[in-house]
Amino acid sequence: MNKHLIYPLCAIVMAVSALASCSENIEEVEEYPNWQETNENYFDNLYTAALAEISTGNTSWKVFRSYSLEESVATHSYDNIVVNVLEEGTGSGCPLYTDSVKVHYEGRLLPSTSYPEGNVFGQSFYGTFNADTDLPVNLLVSGQIVGFSTALQNMHIGDRWKVYVPHQLGYGETDYSSIPAYSTLIFDISLVAYYRSGVDVPVSKAPQKIGWVEE
Repeated sequence: MNKHLIYPLCAIVMAVSALASCSENIEEVEEYPNWQETNENYFDNLYTAALAEISTGNTSWKVFRSYSLEESVATHSYDNIVVNVLEEGTGSGCPLYTDSVKVHYEGRLLPSTSYPEGNVFGQSFYGTFNADTDLPVNLLVSGQIVGFSTALQNMHIGDRWKVYVPHQLGYGETDYSSIPAYSTLIFDISLVAYYRSGVDVPVSKAPQKIGWVEE
């Protein structure tokens, strides 16, 4: 073989080998290792810790049974959501399953390989949340996953909660968009207002407030 061709060929072979090696390394990095076990252990431990805090009289932690389950059959930690109260509202009532709500929210996963603070999979605002300038979104309570809907039906106007939803009350054993199966979901939810069923809901941007319960 012509010696002048040896060096270019060697360089090509080395480059291809390096790319293959990089590709193998990329494939070896798993974004959600041991995801089911990690998420289930996390929620079980959180549930136990929350009950311990509640037993001491700490009112910043709450546990709510799924609205879809009777107390007699709700015997597991994952039949509940766990709530950390960030701000306590003064509203006198709570939304019903058939109501619409105005909320600010952010949803994220547990920390993973590329997301040390958890991947944000949905939110009602962009950038840093500002209750004075960000517009809330309108949602149907009945149109949400069980865990989110359970939280809404226990919130009062002005409440801001961090809500922990086990995968059994979220998207379960199925991947959903950017949310992998078996994911514990962590929501930051602020309830701004709710609207009883049976009437048309005004859009959030409308100045009219008739019909919305805001206190």
